[in-house]
Amino acid sequence: FTVVGDVVRPGFAELELGTSVREVIERVGGGPLPWRRVKAVFSGVANGVITADQLDVPATYEDLAAIGSGLGSAGLIVYDDTADMVAVARMFARFLNIESCGQCGACKLHSGAISDTLSLVEQSMAEDRDLEELGAALRMVTDQNRCYLPVELQTVIASIMREFPKDFVAHLEGAVPLPRLYRLPTLVDMANGAVQRVQPYPET
Repeated sequence: FTVVGDVVRPGFAELELGTSVREVIERVGGGPLPWRRVKAVFSGVANGVITADQLDVPATYEDLAAIGSGLGSAGLIVYDDTADMVAVARMFARFLNIESCGQCGACKLHSGAISDTLSLVEQSMAEDRDLEELGAALRMVTDQNRCYLPVELQTVIASIMREFPKDFVAHLEGAVPLPRLYRLPTLVDMANGAVQRVQPYPET
């Protein structure tokens, strides 16, 4: 397992499959930062969000699939209760959009639109109809897809919208949260079970 994000220490370690997500975060990442609590956990950017009330689920392919998520390559990204899930959704959508090869209509027509609309929501410049269009784009993004990337986009963004509607409503009402930087972490150096250096993915 690899654990990064809002944790005491980004790290990696071998643990038995079936260890709970909560225990993985505690043992590998040292748990959430002091005085903070876990708000959301993502197994990479291809699976649905794991919410705070699901942290005791065993980290197996089957158990995580049963709650609408997945294990993937066992890389967990943790966000605490200071995180704006609209900003997280925009970051994930942007990453998946720029990683697209752009050869099919699914990405050319919809993934960029999803990323752009989420950016408007994040800046509290969106209206109700923008969220309706976002929902429509998410439903259509898998039309004629040639690879799994649009499915990943649909899965992760739809799960964030479903589980954190209050974050989206806050932006529609102009209640912008305190700013913080959202960048997908890229591990550069690892040794002795600890991450020595993390740098942000440059485009998100």
